[in-house]
Amino acid sequence: MTGSVCLANARLILPDAETMGQITVEDGIITAITDGTGVPSGAIDCHGDHVIPGLVELHTDNLERHIEPRPEVDWPHHAALLAHDGELASTGITTVFDAMRVGSIHSGKGKSEKYARRLATELMDLRAAGTLRISHFLHLRAEICSETLLEELAEFSPEDRVGIVSLMDHTPGQRQFRDVSKLKVYAAKKQNMTDAEFEDHVAHLTGLQERYGERHETGAVAEAGRLGAVLASHDDTTAEQVAQSHRSGVGFAEFPTTIEAAEACRETGIAIMMGAPNIIRGGSHSGNVSALDLAARGLLDIVSSDYVPSALLLSAFRLAEAWGDLPRAIRTVTDAPARAAGLGDRGSLRKGLRGDMVRVGRHGDTPILRGVWSRGRQVG
Repeated sequence: MTGSVCLANARLILPDAETMGQITVEDGIITAITDGTGVPSGAIDCHGDHVIPGLVELHTDNLERHIEPRPEVDWPHHAALLAHDGELASTGITTVFDAMRVGSIHSGKGKSEKYARRLATELMDLRAAGTLRISHFLHLRAEICSETLLEELAEFSPEDRVGIVSLMDHTPGQRQFRDVSKLKVYAAKKQNMTDAEFEDHVAHLTGLQERYGERHETGAVAEAGRLGAVLASHDDTTAEQVAQSHRSGVGFAEFPTTIEAAEACRETGIAIMMGAPNIIRGGSHSGNVSALDLAARGLLDIVSSDYVPSALLLSAFRLAEAWGDLPRAIRTVTDAPARAAGLGDRGSLRKGLRGDMVRVGRHGDTPILRGVWSRGRQVG
């Protein structure tokens, strides 16, 4: 990146403090942070708005929503990728790990087809062409309860920018859907299953887990190592499951479903990630533990937008109200996810880091996004 930008008369949210000042980015890198309310010639006067680091998103289902906007509708992938990229930029996200499922099921009402390798290639082509607004990495969601997980993982290489591999076991009766009645409601709405079809679906998934579960989990852990990716667990519910995650080398836990699991994560040094919609709604849509409850107990490190990109910024300000500490809340959507993913060049307003910045005003208790810069280039 070339050129420079200065945001002045801004309320800068630094790693551990809030100060009025200005921040300068040159050639994509933060070169100066100074105190004061002055506005140098050529600078952007932020009129006291907050300026925070660009948001870092580790787990979002948003791309899948764009490539399949309705069931059985396969949208043109380049158009979907560009729309996804633009939407994230418009919400303050400047780094994203695009979640893509690996592991397919070829029969039954809940069947799923392979798509990740093709989509990843198309994403990297757009990145190489310079058409994307923000920074993209891959997050491979390894479906343990599937037929083809290891074959699909083998199609990726260390050159593919795979930053995260998460271990996903959606076998009914445990983890996210330990209450099978919640899964039944979800399946009826999303896949229009009858009672008989749902019973067949549960039996089929249970059988897949019995046939492939152990081999797939062991293989996925090995593949994460081969790809140089951070390993994540998903929907840990018990201390025993967290202990297994720890033995596998998991770096952070996505959406633990109970206080027991979150406490076990804290004891083993596994970072705890919860969903922004859970914070905003005041609870989990699956009936699992409240993210605000975990936050009150000091058991929340990272926030993900999950299925609502705009929720990430709003959730940080809701956490700031709960904690009475805006810098701490902002770290959950910037510095903490960057560190969990092994990215040391972003996530904070500090000299020498990437010039990823978001200008935020307020309307009552609602943050209003007024500008987004990725490496010093305005993208939103």
